[in-house]
Amino acid sequence: MLKLPELGEALPAAHPGAHAIEMLWRRRSTPADFLGSPGPDEKALRTMLTIAARVPDHRRVTPFRFVIFEGDARARFGKVLRNAFAANEPEAEDQRVDCEQNRFMRAPVVIAVISSVSPAHRTPEWEQILSAGAVCQNLLLAASAHGFAAQWITEWYAYDEQVISALGLGENERIAGFIYVGTAKEDPLERARPIMDAIISRY
Repeated sequence: MLKLPELGEALPAAHPGAHAIEMLWRRRSTPADFLGSPGPDEKALRTMLTIAARVPDHRRVTPFRFVIFEGDARARFGKVLRNAFAANEPEAEDQRVDCEQNRFMRAPVVIAVISSVSPAHRTPEWEQILSAGAVCQNLLLAASAHGFAAQWITEWYAYDEQVISALGLGENERIAGFIYVGTAKEDPLERARPIMDAIISRY
């Protein structure tokens, strides 16, 4: 079982390893529609979240938190999604409304990563927001290392006021993303990647 380092313990500055390099080199999100059971159990999920929280965090603000949806909670929150979508799209057909209601049923576990900025803190707001983004990426990597597939998405409901209210977000909180986690029903295909020479320059 993994043991968290003690406060002040000396930690390795680097962790060289061919397996880690290959995982990062070949990392690929799996679309939520391709996910199924099983998902992580409570122990694995706790470890994944602990890994996700080990991100650069200037002055230790911890400007993020998690909301977990699993089991029946996914269907219960689906009613919130249904009502919000129906209010936004009153002309939508029932089939489309049903689809929106079942968004969280696509994976056994859905984790909302909440960016929770502390405006009064001297760490710049932008740095706090970036930490929450790093949490999302770390969570994808932690899921992969545990043998699960995952996708980080927002979709319309990350920005909907009714959904935000139902989640109890504070004035300075936003949804950085929903991380869908499960077992891949099929492997995702490689996609086009950036042309590195086009995005690298030297000063």
